[in-house]
Amino acid sequence: MQKFCKYLLVSPVICGVMLFVNTAAFAGETSGTSEINQAQVLANPDTRATNIASDQTMAQVTSVSQFSDVQPTDWAFQALQSLVERYGCIAGYPNSTYRGNRALTRYEFAAGLNACLDRVNELIATATGDLVNKQDLATLQKLQEDFSAELATLRGRVDAVEAHSAELEANQFSTTTKLQGEVIAVASDVLSGNTVNGAEITDENTTLGLRARIELVTSFTGKDTLFTRIQADNILSPNIGTPEGNLFFAGDGTTNAFIDALYYKFPLGERTEVTALANAAAADDITSTVNLFDGDGSFGALSTFGTRNPIYGQINGAGLAVTHEFSDKLALSLGYLSGTANDPTRNNGLFNGSYGALAQLTVKPNDRISFGFTYINSYNQRLLTGSNAATLAPLDLDGDGTLDSRFSSNSYGVEASIGIIDNIVLGGWAGYTNSRTLNGNRGDVDIWNYAVTLGFPDLGKQGNLAGIIAGVEPRVTSSNVPGLDRDADTSYHLEAFYQYKLTDNITITPGVIWLTSPDHNNDNDDVVIGALRTTFSF
Repeated sequence: MQKFCKYLLVSPVICGVMLFVNTAAFAGETSGTSEINQAQVLANPDTRATNIASDQTMAQVTSVSQFSDVQPTDWAFQALQSLVERYGCIAGYPNSTYRGNRALTRYEFAAGLNACLDRVNELIATATGDLVNKQDLATLQKLQEDFSAELATLRGRVDAVEAHSAELEANQFSTTTKLQGEVIAVASDVLSGNTVNGAEITDENTTLGLRARIELVTSFTGKDTLFTRIQADNILSPNIGTPEGNLFFAGDGTTNAFIDALYYKFPLGERTEVTALANAAAADDITSTVNLFDGDGSFGALSTFGTRNPIYGQINGAGLAVTHEFSDKLALSLGYLSGTANDPTRNNGLFNGSYGALAQLTVKPNDRISFGFTYINSYNQRLLTGSNAATLAPLDLDGDGTLDSRFSSNSYGVEASIGIIDNIVLGGWAGYTNSRTLNGNRGDVDIWNYAVTLGFPDLGKQGNLAGIIAGVEPRVTSSNVPGLDRDADTSYHLEAFYQYKLTDNITITPGVIWLTSPDHNNDNDDVVIGALRTTFSF
């Protein structure tokens, strides 16, 4: 220990003295104007170089700032500061100069080194005076004997932890990939309502469906993400004669598993992120939808309308997205997704088929307030919820599920989320869509939707969420397309749910969706849909 302490103390001193030897030699060789004949006075007054003049007495200093010719910008300033202020073994001239550019004689070097070594010996004696003695060692030995059983137990536990860690490392799924999953079970039924658009509602049986997801989250650099999701979904929304009130988590009704989402996200600089999306991408993969209730069907709202502004439904498929953060409060997202990217046939493909192009400016003044300003240009991408007219169902003349008219749309949206207090969040949105048919019965259609939301995070327990959604689903306010009339009346969407966290991995969410005058038709019965969602995550 003493040798180690000596090494720590001596090393910087020797290096510092050697530094000044080299400095002086270099100055003597290169500077023709250096004060080569001027004497340098060292800290020890009894040791003097043979060429020191009798009138140049030594001046002890305690701070390097006392040297008038030494500046903080000098390359050796820190080393000189250490020798003067830490070790106290360097002195200057009586006129408060150091004269660092003059050459150093061998006598001066010997005197300076001796002064610094004397100082080091003093420091070593002081430092080693407080080292442990025999009595301390005896005390430590007694404590070790008294607690030998506890130390043995602790040693055994450490060995067990090391063995367990080695086993986990040997059997881990992957060094770069995290495996996670989720299963939601949904029981739903039409609780009220008999007739919509002159037809009886027949889907009035209680149903139970499941959506299972396995997700692989991979990172190669620690900053990028390769996301792969495999999904099977047999949940079906009840057919009530209108797309209004459909459940967001509904699937194709089968248990076929397929790759539902696949994308690679990586940074481009400090504030730009690029995402390449290969399959089943949606708006929430590109930008924030600025809605507390957007839990992608697993959490939050139950309905498609309550999950996010319906205009976001016009962009899905495969493509590319870029998000740039100008600051922590302002971000711009750009994205392009094609619904027919993998189809090489005529009028399809990445650029000739259906697509959606999004631009959104997201403003976040503080942690509680967020705004989104959204524009979407799309081709052959209709809304996923709203009245039959708003989803352009009348353009499906043969009833095969595909529209017989091509159309383009321009949509504009404003979204907001405002945390009034920690447990109350006020939100909402407004969306406008103008769709134009490009063949057949040509014309324009104006579609509006809006909603107000009220959220209660952590209601009753941390992790819970209660929500209320009130608004108007997409409604055609004007149309000059033959066969596609405007919606004469107004239907209101009222939804309430309570998401209760049973455990860290199990959440149960009962909820109700009430549609007044479904399909924006006062002649239709009000419809009430009930759903109970249980989410298992791992």
